[in-house]
Amino acid sequence: MSIQFTISSIRVLGPLFILILLALVIHARVSAVRYTSKQYMLMLTFAIYMLGVLHFVFFPIDVNIGIYANQTPWYKNLQWVPLLTADAPSFLLNVVLFMPLGFLLPLLKPSVNSIRKAARAGLMFSFTIEILQLVIRITLGNGRSTDINDLIANTAGSVLGFVILGLLIRLIGQNLILPWTMRGHKRSTMR
Repeated sequence: MSIQFTISSIRVLGPLFILILLALVIHARVSAVRYTSKQYMLMLTFAIYMLGVLHFVFFPIDVNIGIYANQTPWYKNLQWVPLLTADAPSFLLNVVLFMPLGFLLPLLKPSVNSIRKAARAGLMFSFTIEILQLVIRITLGNGRSTDINDLIANTAGSVLGFVILGLLIRLIGQNLILPWTMRGHKRSTMR
């Protein structure tokens, strides 16, 4: 039996977006903590950003099973050598793709208050994406490759986004940028 079809992003991410909106509405009604509209807009912005990342790194998913399957063994699509096989446009696009993560995550999660923590978050999220791409490649025959250069570029993008946020806080002022102060969070902890 052979199977070949394409899963478009709207079929998966559309319902996921509706679920996120419903979760935000339910959270606003049920939660004892009251957030401002600015805080909800930040959460919604981050959710839309994450859906955009999922769109760009996973979709469309081409399902190829049976005679349509890619005959190249999955382990031949792993790029283990850093920077040797990197192409500049792809590397720069990955950096740009992850800059909003480094910028938005400290606004949502005040414990991400250092370059090290921003880099760790970017690395962990990027590693998760690469592993999922590998699993999709093995199970569905999708042509995505797993690349260590993506890990490097994505982590660099997170760090760059965090640095830009820190510069904006110094230039504009933290009261205009940081959406809230949480217990135990000092506004001047951005390092």
